[in-house]
Amino acid sequence: MFDAAPAPADHSLMQDPAFAAALRLCGEEPVTLRSGLVLLSRRIVGIPVLMLPRAVPPPDLIAQLRQSGLHRRPLILSPEAPVIVPRALRIAAPQQIWQLDLRLPPPLLRARLHQKWRHQLVQAERGPLRVLERPLAPDHPLLALETAQARSRRYRNWPAPLTAAFAEAAPAQTHLFTALLRGHAVAHMLFLTHGSRATYHIGHATDAARAVQAHNLLFWQALMRFSRNGITCLDLGRSIPDAAGLDRFKSRTGARRVETAGSWLRWTPLAQRCVA
Repeated sequence: MFDAAPAPADHSLMQDPAFAAALRLCGEEPVTLRSGLVLLSRRIVGIPVLMLPRAVPPPDLIAQLRQSGLHRRPLILSPEAPVIVPRALRIAAPQQIWQLDLRLPPPLLRARLHQKWRHQLVQAERGPLRVLERPLAPDHPLLALETAQARSRRYRNWPAPLTAAFAEAAPAQTHLFTALLRGHAVAHMLFLTHGSRATYHIGHATDAARAVQAHNLLFWQALMRFSRNGITCLDLGRSIPDAAGLDRFKSRTGARRVETAGSWLRWTPLAQRCVA
């Protein structure tokens, strides 16, 4: 089991050692370079390809790849900050990701909430809900609920076995907040922590939970928990204009949209052509 928390660092979820450990539990073989960067190994139309997700490539990346004997493989890079990747071809446009700064004291975090969001939170705080926090059990019903929800709403997320593997590899980094209404679980929000950051991963709410603003309460209590424990930033996932309600919920928390660099392809023959 991997459960050794790394020293606080500003890195994305897919660059955390626990993510690599979860992949290995699922039978995959990620590559970890000497700098700690995690690369995924995939096959695209039969060609082995490396992928560097959610990380700004270091200046000596090619030297690190050469040291591992991987410098000749095609490499897809998806930096989480806007950068130009030299000797590479952009293959996907930048995305926008919601991020919430948690370095402010709680009164200021609350003041930054949109008026309607804050009003819904007050309703939930005065209501009958009770909140529990615990690690995610591998057989927790949320995994099946999320799989069915993703299928019906036609979005893609981690497969349930990968989420379960992360919880097994790093239970201390897995935070499940559950809202109880008259003793029954009616809503869940799962967050994963990585260094000095946290990521909202998956959630589910019944009609009864939505009627009493359960997700506002779960989200706020998670914020308070992470703020007390030194988490400085909460990643809320991509901005999806087609999911206006979800984007509105995120924007009203005080989160802001930040732009990624998109995806880039770097391959030795292509790099030589770019230089020529």
